[in-house]
Amino acid sequence: MTEGGAEIPSRTVDRLKLLIIEDDPDQRELIREVVEERFGAGTVVGVDSRKAAVAQDLASFDLILCDYNLPDANGLEVLGEIRSRCATPVIMVTGENVGHIAASAIRAGATDYVVKVGDYLFTIPLVIEKNLTVAKIIKEKEDLRRQLEESNAQLEQMAATDPLTGLYNRRHFGRVLEQLFAETIRYGKDLSCVMIDLDGYKQLNDTFGHQVGDQLLVMAGKVIAANMRRMDVAARYGGDEFVLLIPHATGEAAAAVAERIRAEYRQSSGALLRRDGVGMSIGVASAKCVSAATSEQLLAKADAALYQSKQAGRNRITIAETAAAAGFPSAAAGSHTLPVPA
Repeated sequence: MTEGGAEIPSRTVDRLKLLIIEDDPDQRELIREVVEERFGAGTVVGVDSRKAAVAQDLASFDLILCDYNLPDANGLEVLGEIRSRCATPVIMVTGENVGHIAASAIRAGATDYVVKVGDYLFTIPLVIEKNLTVAKIIKEKEDLRRQLEESNAQLEQMAATDPLTGLYNRRHFGRVLEQLFAETIRYGKDLSCVMIDLDGYKQLNDTFGHQVGDQLLVMAGKVIAANMRRMDVAARYGGDEFVLLIPHATGEAAAAVAERIRAEYRQSSGALLRRDGVGMSIGVASAKCVSAATSEQLLAKADAALYQSKQAGRNRITIAETAAAAGFPSAAAGSHTLPVPA
């Protein structure tokens, strides 16, 4: 689209919406005429005061032209109100040909400054086009930055997540464990670690096939996630082994969570296989109870308790215990395995 031999930027092909804040009705009408001659009839909304301006949906305008001297405010005050509500470009149009006022306006967020001298009316369409072009470039850069941030967030999530179960993977779990354990030591709270292994998974995988084997793993991930609080952290530790961190929980409290997971998984896996459900061997260790001095020690104690559950016949939960150290209260040495569930 062209006008007077000049090509109008593509953005102006669509109907623009411009706001003119000008208390002088003659000046407001002159500005409206020159702007609508360039950008089309119905482009301009004109108001005569700060009160009338702030009553508008300021974010709905593509650009705002604001006089500096208004009956109920000065241009900088109006500019401040506009900036508090939206990022719409604002051009200050004023008879005040004073450098420090122009500088103040730009610092306050005006995108341009036009002085009412000479043939200033004829420069307004060009200034509007320039500012719309700059605003478009800024918006495109902001959209690109937002897209990059979203893409990076998705990549980080993918890098931290096990693709099959949707739980965290082992690498990310290690970082979270370090962080939660450090907070446990710093604030004197407890932290329980629950290690879970699916009983006889390899045999089931060989018997029913990899597709059913994957379904069992996905089901385990869903059952674990369904029994987590928002602050808990779960991961697929490797193969058919899972791990759950429960902040501020004793070993007994964590074992109660583990029992819910074990029972629900046994029921749901039985429905899938149409036979007895799959059991879970589980080991539980809490930082205070086992007096863990490092996160690795806590994980090792939970893993050792898991091994004891397997040795004791599987499909059960063992809670690790040991003597006090590192400033934690004392506890009896050893471990105890919960009764075999029905």
